[in-house]
Amino acid sequence: MIDTDHIVLEKDGDIARVWLNRPHKKNAVTTELLHRLDEIIVEVDNDPELKLLVLRGRGNTFCSGFDLDELRANYVGKTTSMDVAVLSAKVCDRLYSMNTPSLAVLEGYVTAGGFELMISCDFAVAADDAKIGDFHIRRALFGGAGPIYRLPRMIGIRKTKELMLTGKLLSGQQAAAFDLINASAPAAELDQLVADFAAPIVDKSPFAMKLTKMTIDRGLDADIQSLMVMEHLAVGNALQSEDAAEGVNAFLEKRQPKWVGR
Repeated sequence: MIDTDHIVLEKDGDIARVWLNRPHKKNAVTTELLHRLDEIIVEVDNDPELKLLVLRGRGNTFCSGFDLDELRANYVGKTTSMDVAVLSAKVCDRLYSMNTPSLAVLEGYVTAGGFELMISCDFAVAADDAKIGDFHIRRALFGGAGPIYRLPRMIGIRKTKELMLTGKLLSGQQAAAFDLINASAPAAELDQLVADFAAPIVDKSPFAMKLTKMTIDRGLDADIQSLMVMEHLAVGNALQSEDAAEGVNAFLEKRQPKWVGR
């Protein structure tokens, strides 16, 4: 099977559905895929009509990691070896830092580079029978796109070591109990879980969403006093926005708000 579109963007109303599209390779990541994902993130973030990016894999699997054929050909034992980490980290950080919230939908294998994509999203939901884990250590490899700084912030040091040092895989149910993902459901109910999870996100003010997400993302990276100053500034910005005025007026007038995103 010849690769043509490694990744596909579909715009579905206010949701951007981004599909990893290499099911014959368990949606393994390539440099081509990463470059295109980088472009898609920018495109979605610049589209005021889109309120949520949903990242998913074709063929009932999310992503098994970087394509090992490409890794062996271009990076293993070569002076270019660090290039793949630099690219992966840049794209995953753009995904993590984008203004538009993101939701990873997990089925099948969610390992190595796929695991890194998942922890770079704001939210994650999974099929109960998904197989989720860092996995790099099983191949004597090291993850270059976030596990040592994103994962401990999500689940703590001990659970991070448990995943990274053993290479173990968690089911969707186990991952939810691990506080690694938000929720899981039987595979047949996954689409409904995605719809139910997305609904209370896409109806919010885009301005407030951007401001809140941005400040939460910095919440573990500074001292309390600095964060209090940032919080004060965020409150001031929020209160001066058109969406805040609309939100208050809509509540007092007992109607649904009409957001303008500023």
